[in-house]
Order: sequence, then structure tokens, then C-alpha cells
Amino acid sequence: MTTTAEKAVAEAEKNVPEKRKALGRGLESLLPGGPRVVGGAAAGPAPAADVAPHGIVVPEAFAQARAASGDAVVQIALDEIEHNPYQTRYHFDNDALEELAGSIRATGVVQPIVLRPGADGRYLLILGERRCRASKLAGKTTIPAILRRVSDQQAAEMTIVENLQRQDLNCMEQAAAFGRLSRDFGLTQEQIGQRVGISRESVSNYMRLLKLPSAVMQYLQEGRLGFSEARVLLTLLDPDLIPKIADEAVRKHLSVEQLQDLVFHANVPLEKQAEPHRARWVDPNVRAAQTAMERALGMRVRIRDRKGKGRIVIEYATLEDFDRVVEMLKGQN
Repeated sequence: MTTTAEKAVAEAEKNVPEKRKALGRGLESLLPGGPRVVGGAAAGPAPAADVAPHGIVVPEAFAQARAASGDAVVQIALDEIEHNPYQTRYHFDNDALEELAGSIRATGVVQPIVLRPGADGRYLLILGERRCRASKLAGKTTIPAILRRVSDQQAAEMTIVENLQRQDLNCMEQAAAFGRLSRDFGLTQEQIGQRVGISRESVSNYMRLLKLPSAVMQYLQEGRLGFSEARVLLTLLDPDLIPKIADEAVRKHLSVEQLQDLVFHANVPLEKQAEPHRARWVDPNVRAAQTAMERALGMRVRIRDRKGKGRIVIEYATLEDFDRVVEMLKGQN
């Protein structure tokens, strides 16, 4: 049975000429050949009011938005909108939401949200989580929206790309978003990088955060530790030490450099245990180079130097780590 949401989408598709228009840089590429529900007439002067396909009057500001963007804007009841199942952002600043709510009370929602048809005549949110939350705080019952029919994967990618473009994600949210694209849709790190506009190496570095203990991931989620600190923690030779040293870093508010020193001294006894007959004095310059390489690569590095000759050993745990190192070395050519 055709739902109210699907009827609204179909009516918009019938009444408005199709026109491809990107939501932002990179978002157009997420819909290769996919159906676009609403396009629009050429830009031009907007009437004082416009009537949406299913009869809801859209104020002048939204009629102008329609003319400018080429998309039909409709008013949708907030209680008919379901949460975005692919939302990658978990933390919403309450003070910032209150500020946005105050702006919405004064001038309304400037940029329409983006929805897709859901079950039982309802709608699934794609873009605009903060605007929905702030509109509810502002006491609004409806919100201007653009309706689109897209796949689950396209909806997930659009959500992630929008948040990345606005720098709304912390490192843990970003890692979880990439992990979901990989797990739910079978995308490779290369494919994820292409879709969100970053290198495969960066995707791999973020996804490695998902290997951290849950307590450490919580620190990252709360912003008490950052991406740089997480990469240093991942160089610990004993994974059981990661939560303990992370706790110390948070408790003492250690800088990245201080955390590196702490990790280095934690690793030294383990290196001696692994090679008891080869433990010896190490030139400070060689030690500094080893630490710098471990920080850059995010994995263990051993440098064995004797009078200017020796070898550099990079230890990787997965094929993804191997590929990442190879790509980084190629990039130095």
C-alpha cells in the first residue's frame, strides 16, 4: 500500500521538473544515476507564498529557497519524522542547540532538512538533525523539508559527508561512521575515502581507533582524549596497558609529548624481555627517530643501528596496516 510519505514524494516528482542539484561539495557524487525526487524550476523571483505538492503553504522564505535551489520545499510535521538511523554524531551541545532554537523562533529554519519516505506514512531523516531538535525546542510543530527517494547506503553516505564537511564529528564518531560503511555496506577503505574526499590512509588511521578498549573510546567520544593521543596509545606493545595509561593521561591532562614519553618508557622493559641478549644502549638521536616514526605510522618501529649501519623494522598487525605503510612510503617518492 502506498503511504502518505510516498504519495507526497511521487506528487512532487510529477509536478516539478527534474533537475540535479548538489547539496554540497561531494554530495552529488553520492547519487550516481540514482533517482532524485524533487528538482525545480529555474531560479527567479519567488511569489509571496508557494503551495507544496500536498497542499501545505510554504512561506516566502522557503519559496525563495525553492527557486534558488531547484528543489520543492514542503512543510512536514515534526512528529512524523523518525530519527536518522545513520546519524554519525552522538554528542549535541545543549547550549548551541538553545542558540539555534532562539534563531529559529526569530527567523525560522533558513535551510530545509532532507527526508525520505518511511513506513506507515512517516519520514526518515537524512540531513538536519540539529535543525529538527532545535525546532522542537523552539516550540515548532512543522519544519520545511525536501523529499528524496534514496537507498540506505546513499542516505548513510550523505549524512556522513555532511557532518565531515561541517567538521561536526569528533574522531571517535568519525571512526564509527567509517566502520559502519565498511560493516553494513561492504565498502573498502579506498571506496570510503573516495566518497568522503579523504585518503585511504586517513580512513585506515581512524578505523584503527575501533580496536581500542571501550573505556578509551569513551574518552575519545567525550573529547577528553584526541586523535593524536589515541595514535600514541596504539603504539603500546602491551594492549593491557592502554586503559591504564589512558586513565593517567586524562587524570594528569598530559600533552601528546608527555604521553609519548610515558608510552616509550612503558615499552622499553617489554623490548628488553623480547630480546634480553640484545638490550643495549641506544643513541638518543636514533631513539628520537624511532619514536617519530612510530607516531607517524601508528605502529611499532624498531631501529637497530651500529656505527651508522643497521636496519629499520616496521611491525604491522593486519594487511590493512601493511597496505597503509606501503602507500605512505610510495608517497615519499
